[in-house]
Amino acid sequence: MADVFGMESYSDVQGWSDGTSKDTGDLRRKYNFGDRVSELSIAQDPFFRFVSQVAKKPTDDPEFKFTEQRHSYHKRYAYVIGYNSGSNVFTEAELKTTSNGALGTSAGDKVKLLMATDYKAAGNRGGIIGNTDNDILVGESGTQPAFLLKDAVIKVNMSSTDAGGMTAGSAVTSNDVDEYILVKIDTVHDNESGSVTFADLSDGAAEGGGARTAYWTPVSGTVIKPISAVTFKYLASYCGDDPLGTVYSANIANVLEGARSYVVGNGHAQGSGYPETWKDQPFSTAFGLTQIFKTAMAMDNTTRATVLKYEPNEFARIWRQKLIEHKFDIEQSLLFGSQGTVDGVQYTEGALSFITGYGNIFDGSGIGGTGTKSQDDFLDDMSQFLDPRYNNANATLFMCSTDTYNWMHKLSGYFSANVQKVGTQGDGIGRADFSIAGKKNVYGLDVTQVMTPYGSMNLVRNVHLDGTAVKILAINMSQCAYRPLVGNGLNRDTAVYVGVQTLENSGVDRRVDLIQTEAGMEWRMPEAHAVWK
Repeated sequence: MADVFGMESYSDVQGWSDGTSKDTGDLRRKYNFGDRVSELSIAQDPFFRFVSQVAKKPTDDPEFKFTEQRHSYHKRYAYVIGYNSGSNVFTEAELKTTSNGALGTSAGDKVKLLMATDYKAAGNRGGIIGNTDNDILVGESGTQPAFLLKDAVIKVNMSSTDAGGMTAGSAVTSNDVDEYILVKIDTVHDNESGSVTFADLSDGAAEGGGARTAYWTPVSGTVIKPISAVTFKYLASYCGDDPLGTVYSANIANVLEGARSYVVGNGHAQGSGYPETWKDQPFSTAFGLTQIFKTAMAMDNTTRATVLKYEPNEFARIWRQKLIEHKFDIEQSLLFGSQGTVDGVQYTEGALSFITGYGNIFDGSGIGGTGTKSQDDFLDDMSQFLDPRYNNANATLFMCSTDTYNWMHKLSGYFSANVQKVGTQGDGIGRADFSIAGKKNVYGLDVTQVMTPYGSMNLVRNVHLDGTAVKILAINMSQCAYRPLVGNGLNRDTAVYVGVQTLENSGVDRRVDLIQTEAGMEWRMPEAHAVWK
């Protein structure tokens, strides 16, 4: 059998002084040589090392379920997708033809606003940056805001440019905000919550063509803070013809925030009663699968009993290699595996499959190569990814390919050599917004700390990513877990099973041992993970 190790000869030296040719088998016998062979130790499985050290959480079911929780701290916003001044009735025609200039913006004016959001009320799940498969359009079914209450005050951004400069039914790329009004809600028209179908507008194509239906919650209110100039008469959020188009690719800070209307407190008269309340639903569920990994080792007993040169116990040496091989296989699966059951065999979800399917996707085509990705472009990506209104990924491990690892160091090296040290006193004329702060050793791995305006990046070179389209994998270690199967007194985490076949129990003059692991990956909160590819 191919996996049975014996004392076969492997030629390595052609000629000796005695005229004979010695082979590997002969050289490795203990010929009274005293020198030892040096071993090269490399970081072969960085992700497996990290996740098994900091995020191991046993499961007692090979198909495990878990819950995600997204709080409402930054979710009490909505977009004004339509309005009417002083009217209690909205018709489809009014919604599609009302001019922005008709909105009442003086103190005491009565207005009625149609409010819609871009995240699901169930689970507070929003769109994911760069991921078209997880796009949630403004006014999509299930997104009606529930947090709008009587006596709440909402901030409505205003612009001197019609629709804040945005185009009907198009991807949001810019936003002009010059002023805001405050509207105190007098009535939430729950009985009028509903939808309108836009059959003749372009962004129906964003949903596969045809008509688009937008869902809203109407509120009537009183303007308590007017605009400061008559030129700021337009809503900065798109309204009139159609709700906002695709928003998943829009910049949160520079574009979407300008279109959003937030609750900014509430106001009550003296002696008034208690206000209404609302209840969110911040939980959503997902599931994962465990996978069984096996690595076998077989050796005939003659070879086991032979004392060799360098490593006297050949069986022990091979076992160390098999353990590394086993971990190597797990590392590959944790990176590139795809969750599913095929022919009765379960496979766990890998980082790349999960993130490209559900997480943030950034353009990495110019990283480490001949493209046009600049340091500024990368920092823009980091600004989006680490926006606290979107994701607080402060436990992120950044794994990168070799060319990206070099690219990161080259950017920092250019700064240090050409900007930082320039000056008559050597103090420099620049500021290190992107620089290598040094290295640290974590679980035996070299971790490079890259300083950015958004905090320190813990960067690890992962050779498994070489030769792939992936430049950087950003994994929030607090939002994933390595889950070995443990239950009913059985621990299915990595274990060595000695003598699964021996001379005594099989009559075959050899010993077979087995390394086995049953474990899976749990991936939570896709917005907390990202890939540059």
